[in-house]
Amino acid sequence: MCVCPQCYYGGQCQFKSTAFRLSLDAVLGYHILPHIKMIQQPTIIKFSLALTIIMTIAGFIDGILSVMTFKDQELRSRGCGVYLLGSAITTLFTMSMFALKFSILIITQMSYTTNRSFLNFQCISIDFLLRISLYMDQWLNACVAIDRAITAVKGTSFNKNTSKRLARYVILALILFVISTTIHDPFHRNLSNDNSDDDGENRIWCIASYSSAVKIYDSFVNIFHFIAPFFINLISAIIIIRTTFVLQRNVHPNESYRKILFEQLRQHGHLLCGSFFLVILAIPRIIISLISNCMESINDPWLYVIGYFISFIPSTLTFVLFILPSKNYKGVFRKTIQQYLTTIKRHLHIA
Repeated sequence: MCVCPQCYYGGQCQFKSTAFRLSLDAVLGYHILPHIKMIQQPTIIKFSLALTIIMTIAGFIDGILSVMTFKDQELRSRGCGVYLLGSAITTLFTMSMFALKFSILIITQMSYTTNRSFLNFQCISIDFLLRISLYMDQWLNACVAIDRAITAVKGTSFNKNTSKRLARYVILALILFVISTTIHDPFHRNLSNDNSDDDGENRIWCIASYSSAVKIYDSFVNIFHFIAPFFINLISAIIIIRTTFVLQRNVHPNESYRKILFEQLRQHGHLLCGSFFLVILAIPRIIISLISNCMESINDPWLYVIGYFISFIPSTLTFVLFILPSKNYKGVFRKTIQQYLTTIKRHLHIA
């Protein structure tokens, strides 16, 4: 073992932490003790395992409840419902990939798995798919905001059939757009051996090696997929509040501006709060991923662990941010639950 300079590590100090980008391999990999039971692993590993289990369960509950709600034909009669159903499905996919990534990292580093075909496949695919699903979730939320804003502006002239038909094409276009802007990632990933253990066994790491130009492009993509959906959400919320304010002002000309404005903020304020809440949760990952110097997670991993896990919280909040604040969606959800309970009771009675 050599004593490595700051930011470098490995058996020959051959790895720099920026080569991992922001992934679990960089954040947790070197803290996993090989051939040691989970109960004896460092606190950071046991904490991450507990957090992964909690977030995965929460994500699956959120996704399943959201899918149950938006299976309703009436809710999917306009684009907003189609986007939210897509967001719910994306949540289930994201949580599946998230749990799979953590499980593979723990198992391979604890047991020294050497199946290079399997390791290479997961290296190329899982982080790439996770990135796509996180971006898709943000853009689908932005599409919901746009659809709501268009509904508020057009009023009774809003065409639900056109909105529903357009939503399908928009989702397909978003999938192609997100993939095309991130397709560089898997082509710059490869496996690297590390002879860093006293017993002579190798660790195998998934490394993302970007050139200077690709790194700049990758940083731009990160910022764009973060900033653009946020501003779309924010502007759409302002348009909705302003449009309904003007409408209420025309209907009730004797009411004070302040009273009407406060009423509109009370009714639609959750749109603004939701936008700011989502962006606050996304900020840590953006800041960490854009740090120009190295990640010192070998010595102090907690900041990076918290930043990494926080970035997945928005994917678990579709039900909380979109269904619970809406009387219509909440009513459909309750009706759906009653239908499921009635079906279960009928089957139990027959049995």
